Amino acid sequence: MDTTGYTPEEPIAAVATALVPSALGIVRASGKGCIELVSHVFSRPAALCAAAGNTIVYGWIKDGGHRIDEVLVSVFRAPKSFTGEDMVEISCHGGPAVVTAVFNLLLAKGFRRAQRGEFTFRAYINGKTDLTRAEAVREIIDSRTDAGRGRAAGRLAGDLYSEIDGIKKLVVDTLAAIEVEIEYPEDEETIADAFDSAQLRQAADRLQTLVDSWKSEKVYQDGVRVVLCGKTNVGKSSLFNALLKEDRAIVSDIAGTTRDWIESWVSFGGIPARVFDTAGLRETGDIIEQNGVERTRDLSKDADIVLYLADAVSGIDDDDRQFLKHCPAPVVFVWNKCDKLESSAGAEPGALPSGTTAPLVPELTAEDFPMLRAVVHTSAKKGSGIGSLTAAVCGVITGSGGAEREQAGLGSARQEAAVKEALGCVRHALETSGYTLDAVVQDLEDALDSLGEVTGEVTPDDVLDSIFSHFCVGK
Repeated sequence: MDTTGYTPEEPIAAVATALVPSALGIVRASGKGCIELVSHVFSRPAALCAAAGNTIVYGWIKDGGHRIDEVLVSVFRAPKSFTGEDMVEISCHGGPAVVTAVFNLLLAKGFRRAQRGEFTFRAYINGKTDLTRAEAVREIIDSRTDAGRGRAAGRLAGDLYSEIDGIKKLVVDTLAAIEVEIEYPEDEETIADAFDSAQLRQAADRLQTLVDSWKSEKVYQDGVRVVLCGKTNVGKSSLFNALLKEDRAIVSDIAGTTRDWIESWVSFGGIPARVFDTAGLRETGDIIEQNGVERTRDLSKDADIVLYLADAVSGIDDDDRQFLKHCPAPVVFVWNKCDKLESSAGAEPGALPSGTTAPLVPELTAEDFPMLRAVVHTSAKKGSGIGSLTAAVCGVITGSGGAEREQAGLGSARQEAAVKEALGCVRHALETSGYTLDAVVQDLEDALDSLGEVTGEVTPDDVLDSIFSHFCVGK
């Protein structure tokens, strides 16, 4: 939104729900006098104006003598509201024509159309939230998995704000001790002996942990690109359907059935991923199929992870090895169709081999294929081994066997840049040799300014414009 020339408390209104047929629609309003303005189009104006905060009033929205819809009006009184101002939320029937009629009537009676993110912006400027919580609102709206939503909910609840506040206290306490030393010096000892740096080192460690968290948090927000590759008839489309848990791709025993790629979003243990089912890799005289093969190779170059499939019965050949040797992305090798393996070592026919880390053939090793990260065994047709595949993919993405975290994490590139700046200032302050106390004070003050940018205590207008312009209207 445009914060230049912004008028606080001006009555604003917006449709807060999607304009599609639904059971309910919500039109929300905020600003000085908004309750009285809504009462002018409400069938029970006196009851609405007298309503206490956090109550609901039943009635009709009317345009003169014409009834528009039967509604419930939720009343919120300042400062106990989302924006910190008087607020009204009109719950009407969810037909697009009804919701639009109510909204247009409010505009005609003195409300201004809200800008993107203006309700959350008002909450911010009125001290009802900080920037970490405000950005978390958008994260929750945009989240694709429960895990991503849960991480954003932690920031909305104040986890990140509390961590930043704790780090700031460590810096402030150290700064206070240094300023006492400046005001009341006892001797001319070196700067290294002038103050206890333990709290500053603790602050640096916690800042580094926050910086490191962004890589993982970004994955949960943006997702990863996972490309299914392999020769024809190794079961790529069957695995694609098994991951989606629906029949999206055509499955056939005829080689070359898939001639172009299709994609869909899938959750790998809570990590959102765009999964691409691609044409089988083989030499062909069919121009259309060959074009699909080239697209497969192009997609693999841009992938975050390649799932390379091979038939567990047929094994692999030189073409498979050449692809694996030159693949630029991390590879999870998938021995598929394991249900067709004959009984071995006492196993029942069709049973999966035990374990998920050892390859079926000894030549498939990381020494020969540098980008090989894991080997798993599946039967896409039977749905077996999908859990092991999911765990392997998660391990490659996160660099470990799991993706859980207990500490607060950063929620945006803006936050990462500010925390990195603060970390640099703290580390510079710890390099005490040859510096005066005044120079260290400046470093710590700069660190506090950078941390203030994370929460919004120190924030240029252009940063605010960038943050809130990515919100939807009505939020």
